Amino acid sequence: MSSPAESLPSGWIEKTSRSTGRKYYLNTMTNASQWERPTEPAQDVVQASHVLVKHRDSRRPASWKSEKIVRTKEEALCMIQEFRQKIASGEVEFADLARRESDCSSASNGGDLGKFGRNQMQKPFEEAAYSLRVGELSEPVFTDSGIHIILRTA
Repeated sequence: MSSPAESLPSGWIEKTSRSTGRKYYLNTMTNASQWERPTEPAQDVVQASHVLVKHRDSRRPASWKSEKIVRTKEEALCMIQEFRQKIASGEVEFADLARRESDCSSASNGGDLGKFGRNQMQKPFEEAAYSLRVGELSEPVFTDSGIHIILRTA
């Protein structure tokens, strides 16, 4: 007779919570966990939100906020570092700041990019998003689009 863990869909393992003693399930591809027993194989997808600050050397130095972005890369980095500090300190909610400050059209969704898999985002962004744990905020991430801070949400 097979054990319950053996009958889990591929990519999942059963674990026990140290704090509650309850069983939970870990997606071995994304490190996301859930209390409900999975019914489908684990997918190598993540979900993230971000704040993007473009600069004049970005591949498209324009946004919903400004037709022509003239700030330097250094100015963009200072802005992103200030935004990160405000989010990390709890001074502002990530989604609220993204709605006001992000140069990405995802600002209208609080920076939420939805779920995405490998090879769907620029490589530095993908690597950063996949390296974060759910709920973790990245350091500044540099791509051809500009400078980002990323919050992994799933």
